[in-house]
Amino acid sequence: MYNYVIVGAGFVGCVLAERIANVLNKKVLIIEKRNHIGGNAYDYFNEDGILVHKYGPHIFHTNNKEVWDYLSKFTEWYHYQHRVLAYVDGQTVPMPINLDTINMLYNTNFTPVELKDFFEKIRDKKEEILNSEDMVISKVGKELYEKFFKGYTKKQWDLYPSQLEPEVTARIPIRTNRDGRYFTDKYQGMPKYGYTKMFERMLNSSNIHIMLNVDYKDVISNIEYEKLIYTGPIDYYFDYKYGKLPYRSLKFEFETLDCEKYQEVGTVNYPNDYDFTRITEFKHLTGQKHFKTTIVREYSTSEGEPYYPIPQKKNIEQYKLYEEEAKKLDNVYFVGRLANYKYFNMDKVVEEALNLFNESIK
Repeated sequence: MYNYVIVGAGFVGCVLAERIANVLNKKVLIIEKRNHIGGNAYDYFNEDGILVHKYGPHIFHTNNKEVWDYLSKFTEWYHYQHRVLAYVDGQTVPMPINLDTINMLYNTNFTPVELKDFFEKIRDKKEEILNSEDMVISKVGKELYEKFFKGYTKKQWDLYPSQLEPEVTARIPIRTNRDGRYFTDKYQGMPKYGYTKMFERMLNSSNIHIMLNVDYKDVISNIEYEKLIYTGPIDYYFDYKYGKLPYRSLKFEFETLDCEKYQEVGTVNYPNDYDFTRITEFKHLTGQKHFKTTIVREYSTSEGEPYYPIPQKKNIEQYKLYEEEAKKLDNVYFVGRLANYKYFNMDKVVEEALNLFNESIK
């Protein structure tokens, strides 16, 4: 007999399991279809001894002190601040676009004030922002949109920005200073010994039991429990009764190289060249010292694990049909990225899980 069954051992599942087990002293069963805990943040040491992220780079950042302090109970931090370059017009320039980006691209020597005036001249003001293309062009004009956003978005989503909701590009900042950090949150870093080690510490309780390599539907009818916390795809829970919600997935191409360093920063984006979207070198992220280095090339695809909900109105309307079904259930909590058909940064997922625990479960 379990007080709670949690479907999924990602961030949401691990946080809620830890809180329920240690604060409420109740029994929890986690059922995970993969062969590991940690969800998409799972990391491991490859055959060369380099710590890599199986499902692409995950850099933790937040302005929420409660979230940072909570995770700090289970890990020390390597205080890493992520930097990204974009390969544009045959050279690598800072991304997001900032003062150095423009001065390098156009061989100018703008000051921050002059750059602000430059953006004001080139941007195409829109009375109404209808899509992601409108969002970018209204900030930086058509030429920079085509250099940095159009091709990358098409590769990532197999849709042009004009076919996607404004939110896709709204969260990408445009800077007039020289700040080259990808994120500007107060708290940034990587779990010092890896995400997997952090999750193992979170789940280290006699009240928590874990089943791996199991689809919950194959076993749930044989388990006695009081409440279910579901973090998987909401359409799968309801047997796709309103159709399958569309996602974009990723394919990863790992390569270990016989050199200490491959590229200048953690990630380099390729908006226009090649089929992959970006290359990440893990040692930048983790601070690991090693005489070899491992990189990963990312390719976007329509087949595979569900990573990114596709932000189009028709998909959101389809999700709302499932959301209405979920509201009819009293003993099931739907929480997380897949259950809400919404992309969340890691800190927001932790925040959502803590809020659910404090406001509803506790």
